Amino acid sequence: MRTVERWLTSPWRRSCVGALAGALPVLAFPAPSLWWFAYVALVPWLLLARSARTGRRAAYDGWCGGFGFMVAVHHWLLPSLHVFIFLIAGLLSVFWAPWGWLTRRLLGGVPSPGRAAAAVLVLPSGWLMVELVRSWQGLGGPWGMLGATQWQVTPALRLASVGGVWLLSFLVVAVNVAVAVLVSVREARMPAVASLVATAAATSAAWVWSPRPDVDGHVRIAVVQPGVVDGSDSGDRRFDREEQLTRQLAGQHPDLIVWGESSVGFDLGDRPDLARRIAALSRGTGADILVNVDARRSDRPGIYKSSLLVGADGPTGERYDKMRLVPFGEYIPARSLLGWATSVGKAAGEDRRRGTEQVVMNVGHGLRVGPMVCFETAFPDMSRHLARDGAEVLIGQSSTSSFQHSWAPEQHASLGALRAAETGRTMIHATLTGVSAVYGPDGARLGPWLGTDASEARVYEVPVAHGVTPFVRFGDWAVDGALLVLAGFCLGEGARTVRLRRGAAEPLVPPARRVRESPVRPGR
Repeated sequence: MRTVERWLTSPWRRSCVGALAGALPVLAFPAPSLWWFAYVALVPWLLLARSARTGRRAAYDGWCGGFGFMVAVHHWLLPSLHVFIFLIAGLLSVFWAPWGWLTRRLLGGVPSPGRAAAAVLVLPSGWLMVELVRSWQGLGGPWGMLGATQWQVTPALRLASVGGVWLLSFLVVAVNVAVAVLVSVREARMPAVASLVATAAATSAAWVWSPRPDVDGHVRIAVVQPGVVDGSDSGDRRFDREEQLTRQLAGQHPDLIVWGESSVGFDLGDRPDLARRIAALSRGTGADILVNVDARRSDRPGIYKSSLLVGADGPTGERYDKMRLVPFGEYIPARSLLGWATSVGKAAGEDRRRGTEQVVMNVGHGLRVGPMVCFETAFPDMSRHLARDGAEVLIGQSSTSSFQHSWAPEQHASLGALRAAETGRTMIHATLTGVSAVYGPDGARLGPWLGTDASEARVYEVPVAHGVTPFVRFGDWAVDGALLVLAGFCLGEGARTVRLRRGAAEPLVPPARRVRESPVRPGR
């Protein structure tokens, strides 16, 4: 152990170890999907920050680990952003510096049982604050939230219906902290064991107590995935392939047909011929078709990404314009300063325009659906608002064709399980090139995934659920609880500091002697 400590005295070696430790949790996300690894993946990072000689070094360990985490979770962006991804990761990882400092403050040296118990609450709360801040759309959104690693674990999905992905992140970090205490602090093992027991008890209670979705019917929804279509005329040829696949659905009686993001590359107002072709498909299949248009609009300036519903008579008027755009992919923040990013990667040459409100669409057959576009499915609040507004089925239209041979398609598809479990609504994740997936109201996968090598149309019979999950009803209460924990910790630290200062301010002088006292033998 002392040899390791001496080896880590080099700042460069320690920084590299910190970045590697922070990158470890990526193995718990798809495609590796080692979900169980998430419960110990933070332990090396915690032990490193705990052993820092100073609070400043612990904060730097937090920054290094955050840098490794952000690069690892977003490594598939390298072909698009190139060196720019390291700059973004370096900026966002600053949020983990206070978390590193907190780790040393609570676990450094030989922590008392009380400090160790506090760490199991405070450190997960601090991690949630990092996820909350970086979840802001302008900072890249909530991609890579630690709780998302549990997308295929049934008990975890039940917890998501209670407190969303936030609660899952909190519990995963709490288990990591408890394990770190178990392996490094003999004197505080009892609080660590108690924390693990409490986590197991909370999971069991949620399993028993949380309400199940009320399923009162089924609908048939078709997903059309054309696959990879390259070339200068890819827009026209992709449309032809989507048209061909949709015709195959005739006679299968779908209630709704969903195409992926950017499935139509022309505004239907400028191309009435395309609108007529889609309407003919609707008549032939007996179902409305939800397409996604990525084009300059004919009725207002600018380029929009819009979900449009087309029926037997043409566009129905139901439209949703994407609200949360991908930084650098669909717009460049502060373009006057960062516009040079277009010269080193595939950053947006022209900013897309934003929509102003979410929309619940009335589809044929009495079905109400809530569309989202691309990485909007990563935001828990968007699906929650759609469920509260009456959406019976959630739909995400996406395209990860730029990242076809990376982990991105699997990561994106897995988010649908969390949104379904959080809201108690079926979630359809339809893409151009895969992975397309469907999840039931409990987050369980329905039918097979359409992988990145698939070009097909598939009909899924999905349940229609009603009722309100605790997460939909109460929202981000786990985040509010984390804020209260941190506020209580700060108040406690403030009171402790005041007591120490008052103690230091007392004069340390010997008591005054009376005139007749002997300086050698007081009192004589």
